[in-house]
Amino acid sequence: MAAASVQPPLNPRAAAHSLAVPTSNTQSLRDMRIDTSGPSLRAMFLRAVDPSRPASWSAAVADLLSSGDPVAALAVFAAALRANPAALRPALPPAFRAAAAATSLAAGRQLHLLSLRSGLFPSDPFSASALLHMYHHCSRPFDARKAFDEIPSPNPVIITAMASGYVRNNLLLPSLALFRTLLVSGSAMAVDEAAALVAFSASARVSDRGITASLHALIAKIGLDVDAGVVNTMLDAYAKGGGRDLGAARKVFDTMDKDVVSWNSMIALYAQNGLSAEALRLYGNMLNVDGGIRCNAVTFSAVLLACAHAGTIQTGKRIHNQVVRMGLEENVYVGTSVVDMYSKCGRVEMARKAFEKIKKKNVLSWSAMITGYGMHGHGQQALDVFNEMKRSGQNPNYITFISVLAACSHAGLLDKGRYWYKTMKKEFGIEPGVEHLGCMVDLLGRAGCLDEAYGLIKEMKIKPDAALWGALLSACRIHKNVELAEISAKRLFELDMTNCGYYVLLSNIYAEAGMWKDVERMRVLVKTRGIEKPPGYSSVELKGKTHVFYVGDNIHPQHKEIYSYLGKLLETIQEAGYVPNTSSVLHDLDEEEKESAVRIHSEKLAVAFALMNQVPGSIIHVIKNLRVCTDCHTAIKFISRISGREIIVRDLQRFHHFKDGSCSCGDYW
Repeated sequence: MAAASVQPPLNPRAAAHSLAVPTSNTQSLRDMRIDTSGPSLRAMFLRAVDPSRPASWSAAVADLLSSGDPVAALAVFAAALRANPAALRPALPPAFRAAAAATSLAAGRQLHLLSLRSGLFPSDPFSASALLHMYHHCSRPFDARKAFDEIPSPNPVIITAMASGYVRNNLLLPSLALFRTLLVSGSAMAVDEAAALVAFSASARVSDRGITASLHALIAKIGLDVDAGVVNTMLDAYAKGGGRDLGAARKVFDTMDKDVVSWNSMIALYAQNGLSAEALRLYGNMLNVDGGIRCNAVTFSAVLLACAHAGTIQTGKRIHNQVVRMGLEENVYVGTSVVDMYSKCGRVEMARKAFEKIKKKNVLSWSAMITGYGMHGHGQQALDVFNEMKRSGQNPNYITFISVLAACSHAGLLDKGRYWYKTMKKEFGIEPGVEHLGCMVDLLGRAGCLDEAYGLIKEMKIKPDAALWGALLSACRIHKNVELAEISAKRLFELDMTNCGYYVLLSNIYAEAGMWKDVERMRVLVKTRGIEKPPGYSSVELKGKTHVFYVGDNIHPQHKEIYSYLGKLLETIQEAGYVPNTSSVLHDLDEEEKESAVRIHSEKLAVAFALMNQVPGSIIHVIKNLRVCTDCHTAIKFISRISGREIIVRDLQRFHHFKDGSCSCGDYW
């Protein structure tokens, strides 16, 4: 065909409109035609592309691909073959990548066949690497592996391409195996920045945390630990490893040349592991080092997560103000983090205002708002947001239904919970998972339907996890079902015999039933198994500083004043009808000793401190790291009534909104 008869447009959008080029995997390359509407467009194309030069065609395909129009890129490739067959070699790699970007497996397979017929595969490494890229992006990793195995001596670039594709398709161990092959086939020096990035990306998502440390040692040995991209990816891999790798990650961070990505990764690492104080301290350092590193959306998302975990509303408000000043309030990721922060700091109304500011809400934004209402016991408002989400055209997903069912559980909406549990599969095709079942067990337990909850667990197709049995055990405490509590506890001990919380909860159930021999048996069991109970504490934020209290605390600078104030406060609420609940005290003591034991719990100390020091009439917000005890729950209800103050307590299980002598949980937690 004469070069002059080829008429591709310069405008990629024109190509897309003139072609029915697929993402549908059905159209063949030979069917691809590019139409032009007039001689001026043809002239523009011919000025940009010299049909006689193969490299010019290759550049045209690559330019269209980089401009975001893989469909037009494939059409130009087809035109190139008709105009100048010599364009095949330079244009084939970008054509493979265009098929990948369009996820057109049909076009990709034809390109594969073309590469075989022309001899470019497996001989040409550029075409081979691009072919692997195509199959992986079309979610065909096993086809990619077949092609990879046909390459006689794959070079490091090809091996890295194959390993990267495995990571893309979540085949992490095969990816790491290829990385080892790269080391064995040549030398450690065969590993470049691209290969190291792929290896750390894989190690970040596997459970064996020793892999990241081994890779760290290797890249240090070959000198790649000075590359910012590699080190940032390594830091992310350490972050995904949880608290066990915190020390190693911090050493990397302290010795590297830091950019905003490095700071963000380290702050996020601390925040994700519940080390909010360290995350916020590092954020302060970030703002002050070398004149300050400019924050971005990722920074604020990580810092807001730290505020959410710590329940530090005042700090969270300051961060929110910075978000507003930088014009990021409408950003869906930052905005969702603001919603989450306010919700977990007990300010659901402020969460709703932040939610309304998000310009383009995604499924996570909607789910965060549903969760926010749900965790505060506002089940109907959560369902209203869910219905609003559906009306907006946003389809709910797996996470959304966890939020919906949890909202029904916290609000005790039994019938609605049952309805949505059935509807999620029937109407939306979402198979209930263990998280959804956990919400249903909690909901049924709250309603006293313990046998139904137990039956639901027994009928599960998947193995019940600790959250399910824990929900049933909690229900047994409320409804004083010792027999089913023992069944639940037995399963929990089989799943995790080192979790002290299960022993404590069962001991409480025994204690409330007056079964002191069994209480003692639990105590002995904990001791013989070497299980340590994490110390319970409660915290309150005052003027940006977090004050932490432990049971019987005498370290706080105001401890004498606090105990004096608390003593008078307890006398006042006793006159109003409060009777200390000592049934959960795990010691066979006389009643006076039991009353003394519950008087000095950390929740009471924190509330007393807040009443003494906060602005009159302000909301008191307390964070408890464990489940709030029965006596403290009762006492705080009385305190909220006689003080006229709203008191919010976030414990391990849920939020408790105390106001006018009642709690939002309905005495179920």
